[in-house]
Amino acid sequence: MSSNTPAASSAGVSPSTTNANIQEISQNASQVDRLVLEYLRARGHKNAEAGLLEAIESGSTEVAGNTLSSDDLIKGLAVFAQKPSRPGENVLKDSSSVLQELSTMGNPSSIQTLIASLGTAGAEEILSLDPTDKHEGFRELESWVEGSLDMYKPEFLPMLFPIFCHFYLDLVQKGFKEAALHFHATFSPSLAPAHNVTLHHLSTLMLPSHVQNDDLAQRFRNEKYVIRMSRSGFSLLIGWLTEGVGGETPGAGEGFSGEKGKRGRAAVMRVVNNHLRFDVTSASATSVSPNAWEESTGLLSSLIPTTAAQSNGSSVVPNPHTFNSSKGELKLGPAPISEELRAETERVLREQAMLERDPNAQYDVHFTRPQPLPGVVSPTEADLLPHPPSFKTIDVQREVEKVRDARKRIRLDPSVLTSADLNSTQGTSARSKALPSICAYTLHDVGEGTPCCTFSPDISLMAAGFSESHIRLWSLKGEKLRGLRSDASPDVADSSGISRLLEPDGSSTRKLVGHSGPVYSLSFDPLGGSAAPPKYLLSASADATTRLWSLDTMTNVVAYRGHQNPVWDVQWSPMSTYFATASRDRTARLWSTDRTTALRIYVGHLSDVDCVRFHPNSLYLATGSSDWTARLWDVQRGTCVRVFIGHQGTLSALAISPDGRYLASAGEDLAINLWDLGSGRRIKKMTGHAASIYSLAFSAESSLLVSGGADWTVRCWDVRSAGSQAKPHENGVNESQMFRPAEEGNETYDSFLALKQDFSLRNSTDLLATFPTKRTPVINVHFTPRNLCLAAGYHLPFEPR
Repeated sequence: MSSNTPAASSAGVSPSTTNANIQEISQNASQVDRLVLEYLRARGHKNAEAGLLEAIESGSTEVAGNTLSSDDLIKGLAVFAQKPSRPGENVLKDSSSVLQELSTMGNPSSIQTLIASLGTAGAEEILSLDPTDKHEGFRELESWVEGSLDMYKPEFLPMLFPIFCHFYLDLVQKGFKEAALHFHATFSPSLAPAHNVTLHHLSTLMLPSHVQNDDLAQRFRNEKYVIRMSRSGFSLLIGWLTEGVGGETPGAGEGFSGEKGKRGRAAVMRVVNNHLRFDVTSASATSVSPNAWEESTGLLSSLIPTTAAQSNGSSVVPNPHTFNSSKGELKLGPAPISEELRAETERVLREQAMLERDPNAQYDVHFTRPQPLPGVVSPTEADLLPHPPSFKTIDVQREVEKVRDARKRIRLDPSVLTSADLNSTQGTSARSKALPSICAYTLHDVGEGTPCCTFSPDISLMAAGFSESHIRLWSLKGEKLRGLRSDASPDVADSSGISRLLEPDGSSTRKLVGHSGPVYSLSFDPLGGSAAPPKYLLSASADATTRLWSLDTMTNVVAYRGHQNPVWDVQWSPMSTYFATASRDRTARLWSTDRTTALRIYVGHLSDVDCVRFHPNSLYLATGSSDWTARLWDVQRGTCVRVFIGHQGTLSALAISPDGRYLASAGEDLAINLWDLGSGRRIKKMTGHAASIYSLAFSAESSLLVSGGADWTVRCWDVRSAGSQAKPHENGVNESQMFRPAEEGNETYDSFLALKQDFSLRNSTDLLATFPTKRTPVINVHFTPRNLCLAAGYHLPFEPR
């Protein structure tokens, strides 16, 4: 093997002079300087040795020089050696072979130690640390994606987000703070619509220590980000990375050629090789729905529960569809009722029909025996959670009222809008059949805001939780809400005795005080259904407790403790005895009202569990998390039976359809995903909201979905339509022009309307209608059993400049 070294100049230094100089400075030079001098001398770099000697003697290590190209810098400073079979190639480029090659050259061990301490880098890695490479590489990647054919764009776009994150984290971790902030400010706006929360979180990481101590950053560093791509699309990506060929946006100038383009693509390739994993499918790009490419995309290895194959040491990254199918069939049919309760319900219905002399009431009985949906397995009584063996009067009243509600329900059929001319009289009639009537309740003067609001099943009460740690109740029927007298004795034998201890006077509103932190969620007892007012109210708070309130006495009955962090959500089971909570401690828990400790703990999410919803038959529990996933749990066994991956941000709301077949989830990516619970696959993605989505609700027939959000709107979505990609409004009309209020000149409001105008172009075709409010974020939407839609929010007062 021959060794290549730079040629020495005529002004060389003799060996005797060098030895004398080294001995003369040995007492003053540092250990590193002596080590470098020894290395330079052994390698024959006489000019560099002489320059370093002069610098040490003058007390300065700064040596002036001319600017070198990258190739000259590698050859001049790097450990460079070549083989006759491969002339011009550096055989010491790979650190794994450096020690072996050096040992054959007989160099001193000190030099071997010095070179080995440089790690895997060398001059090539030093050049790769140039922060401008990442800026240039991402700019070119964006241009290539935008210049690609429309059929490939949907599968290329999800790749931008993880590469952006790794470039930003690389810059921060290497100490290029200003370059990282400039990179973030330049490229984050194009990713903000789907990843706004994550991008904001990344912008708070400004030091290497921040990256080391941040959970999300470490997940990006330690896990492979999975990207789905077609075989042809993957080939195009490889072609661009290696040769710079492919699409180019109009006006891109020089394209992807040149030294800067090569270095930029090399920076992208390092991220692709080290941090991305491509799930290449044999399906053609045109045969896959554009929104399907982002499904099953992300940091999947820790999101999907471990299967038997993984436990046996399999290295295959799990797929959510594979996991969901391995869990078998779910029992999603309606919960059965006992024959005794059904017989009593039918008897009461017949008696009421005779008393009311209603000839049509005789047909109500069939509502007590609903027909199972095709392809849906119904549970048996043995499958249900433990419940009282005998029924009560309130159970009969609830079942009777269900039948009456089903008979008098307003039928909502969004399909009639597809063939109707909405600008004609026929269109007006079609809208009344397809869209619900919406009754909105607005709270004024709420100070720091209202985190939550809810309605009772019989629509007689509304409750709101406040940041000031209290709860307020309103009677929607104007009835008096009375609490216990201050001098009341706690010894009461029955409910009739309670009425004698209540205050003689009351008002239509009541304040409940007991929590020591903001109240984040409320849920009314569903036992009476729409037949009777609720008896209890559950509340979840930042004080890590869930409290049970008696609505007979307006007092706190029980405080349930177990969570270690704030409790974000609480919901009663349809069976009323049980309830579930979701917390920042990354768990959901199942409770019973007669026990102060949790019955089940559902563990598996990697971040906060933000929302929780029971399946209508109470067998399953759905949770949404800040880890961007939703999960479905077997309530009794405590195991995860479905994982739903497709959102690109924290989940903020969940809803399960009354027929038990669909799950709707809303996230901070401003999208609503509709999932099939049976298969675990996403049916479609619905877009249109311009800000966070706070609440979701299905109509009684499961044909319509209503959402409310921070963009001050209530929106109605067609559940059963196929849906498609966003389309712009005709003639340039957009939502911000349709309902622009009179408060012109408010900077915050103007910027909000600009955002709404941008998002109005992203509405998916299954958005049926948008109902604006007057500066009111909608924090809760609710369907009554007869398909009246209720909405609640708090008014944001106008603040002039």
